[in-house]
Amino acid sequence: MSTAPTIQPRKTFSEEHYRSCNPPHKHEASQELSNKMGTKRRRQRSCTRRRKPHKKSSSSKGDGNNSDEEEIPEEIFYRMIRRILVAVGVPMGLGLALLYVFGVVREQNLWEVPMWLPFSTTFITFGASLFGIVYGALSTSLDPNNKGSVLGLEEAQKHWDEMWEEEKTRE
Repeated sequence: MSTAPTIQPRKTFSEEHYRSCNPPHKHEASQELSNKMGTKRRRQRSCTRRRKPHKKSSSSKGDGNNSDEEEIPEEIFYRMIRRILVAVGVPMGLGLALLYVFGVVREQNLWEVPMWLPFSTTFITFGASLFGIVYGALSTSLDPNNKGSVLGLEEAQKHWDEMWEEEKTRE
């Protein structure tokens, strides 16, 4: 007759052993810190951890830091993103819609769509979508007070000329 194996109870570890093996979580650490320090001391410590504003270094061109670049203000950045999304989304959506229409026309036997037509329309609309990234960035007004025109043709022309002039001066 065989005996059934006995199940041993699990070992329990003390709280000290658990803390020595596992680092405290963020909320536990902050709770311990608040117990050790007064609120005034915590405020002083948190004030010293604040990020200091970025200072531009006046470095030469040879050490890799490009001091000519400036940060784009948030308002202009979001305006640029909106323009890029529209300039990319409209041609891409048109291309996908045309693919769907060509498929439905072919399934319903309304017209035998030649293979080159969906291929060329997809190529053109997706290419225009790729061009939309560049156009969306170049057509954005960099003046925070001036939103620019709806299409941004004047801004795009101005930025295009500035970009090529800058390229010529580098050479």
